Amino acid sequence: MNITPQCVSCIFNQALRVTKELRLPEQKAKEVLDLASSFVPRFSMEQNPPVNATMMYEAIAQHLGMEDIYAEVKAHSTAEAQRLVPYCEELLAQSVDLFVDATKVAIAGNVIDLAAEVKYDIEEELRKLIHTPLAIDDTATLRTSLENAKNVVYLADNAGEHIFDRIYIRHLRELFPQIRIAYFVRGNPIINDVTYAEAEAAGIGDYATIIDSRAPTPCIMAESLEGEAKELFENADTIISKGMGNYECLSGQASRPIFFLLKVKCSVVSDSIGQPMGSIVCKRIGK
Repeated sequence: MNITPQCVSCIFNQALRVTKELRLPEQKAKEVLDLASSFVPRFSMEQNPPVNATMMYEAIAQHLGMEDIYAEVKAHSTAEAQRLVPYCEELLAQSVDLFVDATKVAIAGNVIDLAAEVKYDIEEELRKLIHTPLAIDDTATLRTSLENAKNVVYLADNAGEHIFDRIYIRHLRELFPQIRIAYFVRGNPIINDVTYAEAEAAGIGDYATIIDSRAPTPCIMAESLEGEAKELFENADTIISKGMGNYECLSGQASRPIFFLLKVKCSVVSDSIGQPMGSIVCKRIGK
């Protein structure tokens, strides 16, 4: 999914969000915005939004002397998500179809996204999501795929969201005890994407093997995977992909079936996926 002029504006606005989240003094904020603007002419219209944005994020982090710009924000998101775990488990304990509702809980976590056009209240999302139909519902195909799978690759997205991933993965292991799950995280801190250390601290390693994808981008690029990550990805029976960044990077080049779980929070993704903003989606792409 290639970048559009609207994406360019959105990426630049993310630099403004950095200055606000970090409460930077005006002069320092101006420096960050000047730096971000210098990258706009370098964006390639033949490349996807996350890859275009990566060099800008790295430059801002270097300018500010911060390895993980959003460390504090991610910790807050994680704590908020952890607070909602009992409520999620209560919802799932009352479920008529545990697999579908656990999938919806995983998608609900996707509202935690600092790069999105629109912000959503995660607690409110959980309250209404169980009763909201999926705008694209390929859960039956996903269920069949998991019933016949042994090796599953799960592409993670944002910090905080990974707490809901843990709930989902635990239930997947109970429902499909034969599967082994590899949980792919980002190689280095970038925006609010979950890292290896954050996934490990959340206890995801109790239910899945955490894999450092070594991806320097806020998405997984299949062609850039190496070593163990590449082997696991290429040999997976089922691939589950969370979030819009992974959708932007993988949807146009899915040479194999990938199940995208996400909430549509961007008008460009809305146009691509054919569903309105705010929709929740479980979409299979690829043959």
